[in-house]
This record gives sequence, structure tokens and C-alpha cells, in this order.
Amino acid sequence: MRPRGPQRPPPGGLRPIVWALVGTLALAGPALAQAPQSIDTFQLSPYTPDSRPPAFRGRTVDGHSVTLAELRGRVVLLNFWASWCLECRPEMPVLERLHRELAPQGLTVIGVNAREGVTAVRDYAKELGLTFALVLDLNGDIGKTYGVIGIPTTFLIARDGRAVALAVGPRAWDGAPAREVLRALLSEPAPRPGAP
Repeated sequence: MRPRGPQRPPPGGLRPIVWALVGTLALAGPALAQAPQSIDTFQLSPYTPDSRPPAFRGRTVDGHSVTLAELRGRVVLLNFWASWCLECRPEMPVLERLHRELAPQGLTVIGVNAREGVTAVRDYAKELGLTFALVLDLNGDIGKTYGVIGIPTTFLIARDGRAVALAVGPRAWDGAPAREVLRALLSEPAPRPGAP
């Protein structure tokens, strides 16, 4: 029987921190102010306007380095997943479609794998035809930093680096509410070089 809520990692899993539970007030950014209905319909938990996601450095299954700082100027959809997570599986091809469709407009999809090895991640990616960046989190350090306590968990980060919203559990990322949120984020201007 399939669980109803987000799946928990195996024993020794990730512990929560305050960042992942921060504010449920208003979203920052003029473009997003026009899409509050989609935020509610899509059941995202918004962050307060001054929230910033923690920095992280990871390595993809292909050996490339990924840092959040290098992605400034792009909208980031940061998804925490594992191959054993039943609710993660249907999301992955949807995230792949978003990656292929919206990357030219400024979307970066990153899948952070929870504590699995290179072979398991590579096999899973091949099976599902995934080409977006899959970051290994072998010790769960990135998950701990983000306060992930169950998967799938997804964070949205705006072009200017602010934390926008959090989704705990699976979502219909290719549905109209999700696309409205992503379009609003993608319509925001990229920050000027050197801007804080």
C-alpha cells in the first residue's frame, strides 16, 4: 500500500532545521504577487520576503560541481528524492519535461539524491531518461542543511537568490498552477552583476 504523505528516509535519516520551517507569510517579488491563487491551489508554503536559502556545494553523478551561488540569475527548482521513494518516481519525468522546455527561459532543475551511490542514481536516471543535474548527497549533508525530513521535498528559488516556496510531498509540477508560478518567477528580471 502506498503511503499518503511524503516518504521518510531510511533509519539514520535527515533531521529538521529551522530554515525548512520558516515563515508562511507573503511571497516577495512583483511578478509573484500576481499569482497568489496558484500558490494556494498548488499548496506551496511561501517564505518571507527576506529569506535566503542556505548555500550548498555538491557534485553531480557525472562529476560536475554545482553550487547555488553559480546559479544566481536563474530560477532554481531544487528537488530532494531517492530511487526507493514511490512518490518521487512520477515527479521525475515531469521535472525532466520542465527542464527541457524551460531551461532556455532560465529554469534550472536540480535533483538532490538522498544517500544513494553513483550506480543507483545513474541506473535510475537512465531508466527514466533524466538529463537534468542529479547531485549526490551521500552523507545527507545538503538535506540536513535544508531541513529535509521527508521526500520528495522541493524548494523554489528566484533569480535574485531569494527563497520563494517549499513543497513537502509530491506535486503536479506540469499542472496549470505550477506553471503559473514558474512563469511568474521566470518573468522576473535577472539581478544586475554585483547586486546583493
